Amino acid sequence: MKCSASQGIISNDTMQKIAAIILENDSGEFLLALRDNKSWIPFPNHWDLIGGHVEEGESPEEAVVREYREELGLELKDFSFFREYLCLQGDVFENIKYIYHGKINIPVEELTLYEGQYVRYFRKEEIPDVKFANIIKSIVLEYINEKKI
Repeated sequence: MKCSASQGIISNDTMQKIAAIILENDSGEFLLALRDNKSWIPFPNHWDLIGGHVEEGESPEEAVVREYREELGLELKDFSFFREYLCLQGDVFENIKYIYHGKINIPVEELTLYEGQYVRYFRKEEIPDVKFANIIKSIVLEYINEKKI
């Protein structure tokens, strides 16, 4: 993995901060969003977690709630912190990723994605073959391995 799990909260005001959430349904499937296929965005047409940049004055928790609302039009209420990653390579820019996890049991037919192409649930067995943005695949695989699901 080109990012490494940090041993504690990293304090670096100059580094970009990203907050994202691993969403899983009761069947153990993961909800991923397909990024837009536009040449000017990083990792076009790749799968990604719901999430995005932490805005100035915003905590990572506030950012993941806001991004969830902006991307899915829903309120994120029950979620937990998974891990923080220091990413010095393998992404468009150096960043700190704050990764959360939570449950979602809404069929994709009932979900509207407001940023990106569409959402889909993936079984854990499919994750190694998914074309992910940046280093997200390593993070999701680490999560799966730790949860032993």
